[in-house]
Amino acid sequence: MKLLSINTSKKVDIEYKGKTVTTGMFKNPVRGKVFVGKGNLEGDEQADLKNHGGQDMAVYAFSFDHHSFWKKQLGRKELKYGLFGENLTIAGLQEEEIYIGEQFRIGSCILEVSQPRVPCFKLNMALENRFAIKILTSSFNCGVYFRVIEEGHIESGDLFNKIFKAPGSVSVQSLFRALFDKQFSNAREVLQIASTLKPLSQEWKEKATKRLSKL
Repeated sequence: MKLLSINTSKKVDIEYKGKTVTTGMFKNPVRGKVFVGKGNLEGDEQADLKNHGGQDMAVYAFSFDHHSFWKKQLGRKELKYGLFGENLTIAGLQEEEIYIGEQFRIGSCILEVSQPRVPCFKLNMALENRFAIKILTSSFNCGVYFRVIEEGHIESGDLFNKIFKAPGSVSVQSLFRALFDKQFSNAREVLQIASTLKPLSQEWKEKATKRLSKL
């Protein structure tokens, strides 16, 4: 996997459906080395600290590989880096191949996979498409949240080197499907495993337990 772009933003107020929304969703590429701290990237801000940021959601990554799919969905010829609110735009990231608890060295920092991303209404707002949440949810290509194990600097062009495989874990995509795909036949098994994984964020452990109780 290769880091194509680092994207950050300050909080801004946006008018949406007659209301003022404060958001850090509108991220733009930045050049040079960027410091990655325990809570977020240097120069980045989140408005909704309940659902974004903090140690379990310090860094959000989205795959450049999904851009061709989204170009067709949105009817656009080009999509800018950071459009999906991601801090890191990565080539070669596949949610079905990334497992909870895996660790990667990138630049001088170490990142650990902590959970999938659950889209909110701000994705519809940023993509200017009222079906964006449904499209992302049904494609299961949700992106990946990382926690920061070792702080350091990263730069566009850096490679992701896997340094820990997390045996006995579940993939980001399978966990996302277990929560949202009613046709997913392995949902119970995935959720049972996920609920025992120490690296999984507390929020997602609770989601897994709640979903299990309804199966």
